[in-house]
Amino acid sequence: MKRRHFITAASSTALASASFGLTTRSLAASTTSLTHQITAGLAQQKLGAEATADTRLWLYNSTSPGPLLRVKQHDRLTIDFANNLPEETTVHWHGIRIDNQMDGVPNLTQPPVQPKARFTYDFVVPDAGTYWFHAHVKGWKQMAKGLYGPLIVEGVDDPAVDHDFVWMIDDWRLDADWQIDTASLGSMHDWSHQGRLGNWLTVNGVSGLMQAVKPNSRVRLRLINAANARIFSLALNDPAILIATDGAPTRHMPVEQLTLAPAQRADLIIDIGDAGFKLEEISAGRPLPAGTLRPDAALGMAHTAKTTLKAPVLAPVPALNTARRIAVHMQGGAMGNLAEAMLDGEMLPLRDLALNHKKLWAFNQEVGSHAMWLAEAERNQLIALDVFNDTAWPHAMHLHGHHFWVTSPTGEPLHHGKRDTHLMQPGERASLVFIADNPGLWLFHCHMMEHHAAGMGAVIAVL
Repeated sequence: MKRRHFITAASSTALASASFGLTTRSLAASTTSLTHQITAGLAQQKLGAEATADTRLWLYNSTSPGPLLRVKQHDRLTIDFANNLPEETTVHWHGIRIDNQMDGVPNLTQPPVQPKARFTYDFVVPDAGTYWFHAHVKGWKQMAKGLYGPLIVEGVDDPAVDHDFVWMIDDWRLDADWQIDTASLGSMHDWSHQGRLGNWLTVNGVSGLMQAVKPNSRVRLRLINAANARIFSLALNDPAILIATDGAPTRHMPVEQLTLAPAQRADLIIDIGDAGFKLEEISAGRPLPAGTLRPDAALGMAHTAKTTLKAPVLAPVPALNTARRIAVHMQGGAMGNLAEAMLDGEMLPLRDLALNHKKLWAFNQEVGSHAMWLAEAERNQLIALDVFNDTAWPHAMHLHGHHFWVTSPTGEPLHHGKRDTHLMQPGERASLVFIADNPGLWLFHCHMMEHHAAGMGAVIAVL
């Protein structure tokens, strides 16, 4: 038995006990208990006015995106989840620093929820911000069919606005009949390149979203990239103020263009002028209309004063001289330099890994999985993941259960604030720095879902 497998078996009881302690303390401080029913099932929806047919999808509560969950910081959220899909699934609560056994990772934090079965997710939301939830079984397939939704946590210090909107942006790969191109699901070409890119853009499940707003209003716009693999390049017709990324406050700054990797979020404050606000997607080489905010006098007058926003107090990056440094060498994929890698204790050539196991990516020359322990960390230990993207492709690296600072290898901050997902460019070296204060078995993986399925994911155990 490999040591990491032994540790998993031996420490599961202790980890569950420690995690339950965290939940108990959190529940005691919660203000309100909220219960929601969420069902994953087959549904149909027309993805835009130009569509000639409804698209057959897999959705939460038969809507794309799934139901908006809007709660307040420290609320207790109970989700009665039912699986009406023809296969097993789970729900992951992306970015929320919750109890490990509620994290929704199959065969790591919970057993998969079987068809016609139910599971209760019960946790407290400790941090205000923009989050989301999505399927975490065969994410490359289940998310591509629509299994995701927004989770908004309101804070007491949120800036006053006239409107607070959530825009979930996705690209769907559709065939000529407006159906999900299921023949391409699992394509080795996609898995070895950037991932599965779509050909139809939607915001909140429709093409060319338009929302009416009060004239001269102040709007908070929460953007969420729900795509499997596409890195969205978003152009704004007027500058907006960026106030948060991945649910965490950031230094306020005007922006006219944004890059959002899969799973990343950005919160904007927009003061609406006479022309309204337009968002365009430009990564495909030509502008595509994404969403529009259109002033409408019928909605009445705006009331929020356009005062200067209060600057956030950001925790500085801790001194790294005491940090435990963990090297993460990312290799694999098309045009990569990975000749062989370890899989289940056996070193195999890349051709064998690809053809016989559908594995194409590795951490430290080992194919990742939910059984691979990248590292162990003591509780409250300062950790620096020193990541080297030694591949020809970008990767959206996501850490469950924690937020992290992003620095250069020598410690200079590369982002003003924290993130839970960092876009690693080819050849980039960066350190993802976090305090391991949430006990449990936490997944660290690429959120290009095809990369994750093909080996780019492993576990960090906080003991």
